[in-house]
Amino acid sequence: MKALSYTLIASSLLLASGVADVLPFVDVASVQAEEKKAEKKRRRTPAMNSRVYSQLARAQQLADGGQVAEGLEVLDDVKAKSKSLNSYEKAMMYNFYGFIYYNAERVDEALASFEQVVEQSPIPESLEKSTLFSLSQLAMASGKFEKTLQYLERWEAVDGGNVPVKNNVLKAQATYQMKDYEAASKYISSAIEQQIAEGFAPAENWYVLQRAIYFEMKQPKKVTEVLEVMVRKFNKPEYWVQLGGMYGEIGEEKKQLAVMEAAFQQGFITKKSDLRNLSQIYYLHGLPYKSAVVMEKGFATNVLEKNEKNLKFLAQSFVGAKEYEKAIETYRALSNITQDGRADQQIAELRLQQGKFKETVSAAKKAAEKGNLENPGNLYLALGMASFNLKQFDQAMAAFNKATEIKSSKRMATQWLKFVEREKKNAEQLAANS
Repeated sequence: MKALSYTLIASSLLLASGVADVLPFVDVASVQAEEKKAEKKRRRTPAMNSRVYSQLARAQQLADGGQVAEGLEVLDDVKAKSKSLNSYEKAMMYNFYGFIYYNAERVDEALASFEQVVEQSPIPESLEKSTLFSLSQLAMASGKFEKTLQYLERWEAVDGGNVPVKNNVLKAQATYQMKDYEAASKYISSAIEQQIAEGFAPAENWYVLQRAIYFEMKQPKKVTEVLEVMVRKFNKPEYWVQLGGMYGEIGEEKKQLAVMEAAFQQGFITKKSDLRNLSQIYYLHGLPYKSAVVMEKGFATNVLEKNEKNLKFLAQSFVGAKEYEKAIETYRALSNITQDGRADQQIAELRLQQGKFKETVSAAKKAAEKGNLENPGNLYLALGMASFNLKQFDQAMAAFNKATEIKSSKRMATQWLKFVEREKKNAEQLAANS
C-alpha cells in the first residue's frame, strides 16, 4: 500500500462500486481552529495541552517521513500517560494510531483505534463525524457491511440534517454486498436523484452499481433504462454492446439492431462474441450481406477464427445474399478443413442453380467420395440433373438409381429416372435415323 499523507489522505479502499472515496485525516491545528469558531455553540470540548499537541505533531512528522514504528513509539508514550489526558486528547491520540495502522496495512488495528476515537466524550462534532465516516469506509473494505451501515447511521444521528449523497452511495454499496437489493436500489436511486437536483453529475460508477442492482433484481427493463443513460453520458463500447443485448432480452429487436449497428460503425464491436452476435442479428433481420461483412471483418482482424462453425455461417450468409461465387469460395475453404463431403455438396447444389453442370458433377463426385453427408439424396439428385443436362444419360440414371434408395429423395428420383430413360431412347432413335 502506498504511503499516506497525514494532512489529507485519499483512501485506496475499493468499494463495491469500484471507486475510492476520501478517508480524511483530522489535523490537530485545523481542528482546533475550526472548533474555536463553530463548536462552542453546540459542544463544550476540553482544550488540548501544548505538551500533548507537540507529541502528536511529532508522531505525525515521523509518520509523514516514513518512520511508522517511531511514530507509534511516540504515541505509545502518550498512551502510557492516558490517565492524565482529557477526552479530546485521547480521541486525537487514537486518531493518529488509526492512520498509522492504516498506512501499515493493519486494518483491524486501524478500525479498533478509530472506534476508540468516537468512544471518547465529549469530542468535537467534526472529529466524530469524520471518524465515523472513515470507520464506515474501513468496515466496507473489510467486508463488515452491517457495521458500515451502523457507522453511517451514527454519523447521521450526530449530524441531524439531511442524509448526504456520499452516505446513500456507501449504503447502496453495503446493502448490495449484503444482497439486500431492494434497499440498495432505493439508496443508489436517492443518491443519483439528489446529485442531479444539486446540479452535479452522478459518478459513472453509481450507474454501474445501479445497473448491477437491477440485474440482480431480475428487472431487465430497468437495466435497459440505466444503460440508455450510460450510453448517452459515457459513450463506452461495452455500454453500447450491453444495451444491444438488453434490447434483445426485452424483445426490442429493432432497437437492438439499431444500437448494435451504430456500435459497429463506431468501431465498438471488436470482441469475438460480439462480432458473432451482430452477424447473427443481421442474418435474423433479413440482412445476410451485412452479416457476411461483419464475419469477414472478424477474419480480417484475426478476431474470428476460420473454423468450421464460422466458415459455415459465412457461407450461409453469402447464399442468403445471393453472392454465390463468394459462398462457393467459402465452402471450398470449409472443404479443406473438414473430413466430410457436406461443403462440397453445397458447392454442387449452388453450381446446379447457376447452370454450371460440369462443376456440379465435379463437386458432387468429390462430396460422394468424402461421404458422411447430411442429405445424400439431394446430392444424387443434383448429380443426376447435371449429368442429364450434359447428355450423360447413363451417369444420370446411375445417380437417380442411388437417389431412389434413399427415402427422402425416392419419389423425385423415380420420376426423374423415368424421364431420363425416355429421353435416352429418344436420343438413340434420333441418332439411328440420322
